[in-house]
Amino acid sequence: MRIALGVEYDGSSYYGWQSQPHGNTVQDVLEAALSEIACVPSSVIAAGRTDTGVHALEQVVHFDTEVVRPLSAWVRGVNAKLPKNVSALWAHAVPEEFHARFSARGRRYRYLLLDRSVRPAIQHGKVGWFHLPLDIDAMRLAAQYLLGEHDFSAFRAAECQAKSPLKHLRQLDIRREGDLIIFEFAANAFLHHMVRNLIGTLVYVGKGKHPPEWVGSVLDSRSRALAAPTFAPDGLYFCSAEYESKWGLPSSR
Repeated sequence: MRIALGVEYDGSSYYGWQSQPHGNTVQDVLEAALSEIACVPSSVIAAGRTDTGVHALEQVVHFDTEVVRPLSAWVRGVNAKLPKNVSALWAHAVPEEFHARFSARGRRYRYLLLDRSVRPAIQHGKVGWFHLPLDIDAMRLAAQYLLGEHDFSAFRAAECQAKSPLKHLRQLDIRREGDLIIFEFAANAFLHHMVRNLIGTLVYVGKGKHPPEWVGSVLDSRSRALAAPTFAPDGLYFCSAEYESKWGLPSSR
């Protein structure tokens, strides 16, 4: 039987999603909890890998098991074994053809950026921070150069393992709520560090270092050296993966 899970986590205490030799990743603690409920070793595959310090509102994973358990056991039972900063939201039986990564038709990320003179305390680890006010109108103009299908090599980490830098960015919305700027991203897929590199580049525009059209030049250059440094992971959230309705996946969003 193949089971899909929706998973929420605070990534502040973890070295990202993917299992590492030293442990302390979200995948490690989730697989340990599933293995306890299944009474046999269990491994999971996720819709998208998140880096150190990155959070998820609804990561989607799947795993295979021969153990018969009610779906509630894969939620309440697993949550009883998980640390408090990771939670299974729902469980759903899916056909063997379903794959959390390859069946996903799109992914959504959100970045929360605080632009005020002093660093956050209560929101520490949950938002990015920039010490100067940013011009969101300029950043919105810059965002228009990024929409559509492009080669995003200029915003790709050197260690990125994606086969192609071509991605289709369908949405890049920017809005302000008080001193918090909210960025919404949607694409068929993202390159390693792509969102954080885009945020850093948009901040350069927002603080007036470059005009909006500079972003288009960086994109066309395909050179990582011309874009801004990678921004902090703190305010980045994996919001959801998008699937065809035929899989019947629930959603907590």
